[in-house]
Amino acid sequence: MASGWARDGAVQDQIDASLSDAILRVRSQLPKGEGQSHCDDCGMEIPVARRLAIPGTRYCVECQSRNDGSTEFSGYNRRASKDSQLR
Repeated sequence: MASGWARDGAVQDQIDASLSDAILRVRSQLPKGEGQSHCDDCGMEIPVARRLAIPGTRYCVECQSRNDGSTEFSGYNRRASKDSQLR
């Protein structure tokens, strides 16, 4: 694949940077601190196994699934995209 004046490995570096950014974004959204015994949205009890598996959880599985569907991610790598510099 022709990439102009880019050095060898530049495409892989861009892929690695995108992956690292995505991992950091996901990790930043993980719950922190002490979890709840009951869901913040519906009030149902959060099973002990879930509380042990995900420290800091605040929602039952159903409410968490509903909340996860509301986040938007464009998928663009803004760090190295020429298009992003033009917008």
